[in-house]
Amino acid sequence: MRGPVVVLGDTLLDRDVEGVVNRLCPDSPVPVLDETVATDRPGGAGLAAVFAAAQGAEVVLVTALADDAGGARLSALLAAAGVQVYPLALSGATPEKIRLRARGRVLLRHDRGGTSGEPGQPSDEVLRVIAAASAVLVSDYGRGVARQPALRDALAATRAPVVWDPHPRGPAAVPGVHLATPNESEVRELVPALPGASRLATASRGAQGLRRRWRAGAVAVTLGGDGALLCHAGSTPLVVPTPGSAEGDTCGAGDRFAAAASLALAQGALVSEAVQVAVAEASAYVAGGGVATALPPSAPTVRVRSAPGPRALQPVPRGAVVADRVGVAAVATLLGEVRAAGGTVVATGGCFDLLHAGHVATLEAARQLGDCLIVCLNSDASVAGLKGPDRPVQSEGDRARLLAALSCVDAVLVFDEPTPETALSWVRPDVWVKGGDYATGGGDASGTLPEAEVLRRWGGNTVVVPYLDGRSTTDLIVRTVAERTR
Repeated sequence: MRGPVVVLGDTLLDRDVEGVVNRLCPDSPVPVLDETVATDRPGGAGLAAVFAAAQGAEVVLVTALADDAGGARLSALLAAAGVQVYPLALSGATPEKIRLRARGRVLLRHDRGGTSGEPGQPSDEVLRVIAAASAVLVSDYGRGVARQPALRDALAATRAPVVWDPHPRGPAAVPGVHLATPNESEVRELVPALPGASRLATASRGAQGLRRRWRAGAVAVTLGGDGALLCHAGSTPLVVPTPGSAEGDTCGAGDRFAAAASLALAQGALVSEAVQVAVAEASAYVAGGGVATALPPSAPTVRVRSAPGPRALQPVPRGAVVADRVGVAAVATLLGEVRAAGGTVVATGGCFDLLHAGHVATLEAARQLGDCLIVCLNSDASVAGLKGPDRPVQSEGDRARLLAALSCVDAVLVFDEPTPETALSWVRPDVWVKGGDYATGGGDASGTLPEAEVLRRWGGNTVVVPYLDGRSTTDLIVRTVAERTR
């Protein structure tokens, strides 16, 4: 493959709540589910991207993330699955689908997140990665990403094969897609069936109608456990049966089908070959237990350290509690306020193990570059991984509290990974600030900050600020130990 596989579309946060039912509710004749375990995973386009990444492909996900805890959780899950997220801003809340299950059966699905938010404009880097893709999968869940004009222009212009997995509430596919992959119910909504027509006749008529309407190269209608029906330039459709019977949880089977077809096209397969591969992959997925067994273990979240609460953008007054400046909820509230006012979000990061004058100088300089400053703070586990088992000297709780007490810091976000990439993909700062030897020729051989590539995904900028020479946490520790051993 000459470039990454790009998945583009709406991402949801899916949660499976497993439990047992042993009684009815005393005030209403409904079952009571006693929760035993809950599992989060990316849904929608995010799930398709995870499936593609699990096959070893380089996968870029172009999606919209909201400034809330759900958006932060999605960012962590996608990064843990090896998906490179190129986020767009999303107004409103993260859409969530919660399935309440007992003994493998779904009792109820609870959707939340409200009406679709408006996705933001893509950066130049997003448009560039679409142009360089080896294949593009549009995984449309009807919430607006596939409708974004600049993205549609980029999809129409790319030379890569485009697979379009449509949604009845979504827009038409851009003209010229290689393959569209609706399921039976979607075809019936998009192309009304003739009364009395057989199942295959309805699927074939709908596929041909969509192929002409969208000027698509081919349309494959997925038929559940019976495989798929492929209509292309010829008048006779190709029926691709499943290799064997497959019964089980079909949640995510359509995403698995579309992801497998996209990967096959990226590797040079014919459309008919790609559909055969996709049918086999989707069938094996369902037979193997579905989404419960197909995904890697859940990633640790960017953790919420405090309950959400009102906050002001002014410095915290003397003696005030600073806990409401720490955690995902605090950062989400801050981002909403600043962006609603058209302000500039600035972020910086580090371990801040022993807060010293050099740190303060960097933080004060960073705060002057925008309307708020968010500090991405390495957790205890992250610091130990970077600096050894004897670090940190202070716990993450103490370090976060000290930072939040500074008047130049508006919020603190603790992250567990070695780098802040996951946190940055959610926060999407306009400016990322680094102090230290980058300003004097340090860093990598090109003098480029390691976070610069991440910031380019949404059009952010990276800068360096001067630091106070001679201030270093490591030096402070060495000097303190030396004085104690004299």
